[in-house]
Amino acid sequence: MVMRTAALPYRDGETPLTGFLASDDASADERPGILVIHGGGGLDDHTKDQARRYAALGFVVLACDMFGDGVAGDRDRVMATVIGLRDDPHRMSQRALAGLSALAARRQVDGRLAAIGFCFGGMAVLALARAGADLAGVVSIHGSLATPRPAEPGSIRAKVLVCHGALDPHVPMAHVTAFVEEMNQAGADWQLMIYGGAMHGFTHKNAVAGATPGVAYDALTDQRSFDAARGFLAELFPGGRANLPSPSVAEPETATADIGARPIT
Repeated sequence: MVMRTAALPYRDGETPLTGFLASDDASADERPGILVIHGGGGLDDHTKDQARRYAALGFVVLACDMFGDGVAGDRDRVMATVIGLRDDPHRMSQRALAGLSALAARRQVDGRLAAIGFCFGGMAVLALARAGADLAGVVSIHGSLATPRPAEPGSIRAKVLVCHGALDPHVPMAHVTAFVEEMNQAGADWQLMIYGGAMHGFTHKNAVAGATPGVAYDALTDQRSFDAARGFLAELFPGGRANLPSPSVAEPETATADIGARPIT
């Protein structure tokens, strides 16, 4: 299997965005598309690694850009963008929907879509679900659960999976309890996995212990949450590679190729 990756420019209205597209060449058949939404640092190496990880399951994956060109790396602009999107779930959903539209337009995508988000991205995929986006499912991994605009009864069409660290100080149990009540009142098809001993950001392999309070990598929870997400995707999209045993930890061979977008390393 050779992993194909490319930069994918697209727009949200007047805002230029650049996503990271990943797929493999194991099959020429059309397949479901997965939107991956980055954390508060922007479309970084962690997000691209996650895009490759899910593409290795046989999906076409777009790691979208929620900030816009030139924002990532500028702390003041990042904070202003994150706060602005957090406080306006409609705007957040529209920005994510721009990525979904770019993904759905890829010739390899068969029209079936799901979204996976990490940290800030976890909040974004839940905003999509709350807005009634036409998705098979969403997965929030160590994501924020609080919202200024709770879901209305019957509004959530996507199935929902949340993977949460029990020791995450950024998402206290009060937020978890409120989320459970919200999902029940909305009548959603939802699941919540809580991992003992795990803090915020448990999938970030390069997190420096103690550098950011409350954030720490947890290898076991990283694998367990990936397995939970893979099983969830297998339920959403039966018959695909996500239904097979968990892939080894070996990284897939990576190459750039012309898959309808600008190659990226």
